[in-house]
Amino acid sequence: MEFNILKNKFTTEQAKQLNPLVLALVGDAIYEVFIRAYLVEKNRNMNAHKIHVKAVEHVKAHAQSEYMKFIIEDLSEEELSIFKRARNSKSGTTPKNADLNEYKWATGFEALVGFLYLSEKDERLNCIFEKIIKFDLGDE
Repeated sequence: MEFNILKNKFTTEQAKQLNPLVLALVGDAIYEVFIRAYLVEKNRNMNAHKIHVKAVEHVKAHAQSEYMKFIIEDLSEEELSIFKRARNSKSGTTPKNADLNEYKWATGFEALVGFLYLSEKDERLNCIFEKIIKFDLGDE
C-alpha cells in the first residue's frame, strides 16, 4: 500500500521517536485496510457485512496478540524494541473485549506495523503480513 503524498516524510529515526501509541494508531489503520483488502480479494462475491464480520475476527486484540506471539522470534532488535515500548506504554484506556495482556500485545503489534509503514520498510511489512496470512488465514 503506497501513498506518494506520504513518501519520504519520516526517516527510520523519526519514526522511532514517535510516541509508541501514535505508531499503534497508524498501525491499527494500516493493518485493518490490509485485512479488508485481502478479504475482499479472496472473497470477491461476498457481501460487505460478511467481509466486515470476517475482518473483525482478524483485527481484534486477541488475534493481534496471537500474531505477535507467532512472529516475535523473527523480529530484529529494532522491531522488538518498538514492540516492547508500545506494549509497555500506558494507554489511559481499558480494553472492552480483551484481557489487559492481550490488549498490550496487540498495541505492540499495531505499533510495529505503524513503524514499518511510516519508515517505508514495505518489504518487511509484507513479509510479516504474509506470515500472518499463512498462520491464521490459511491463505484462504
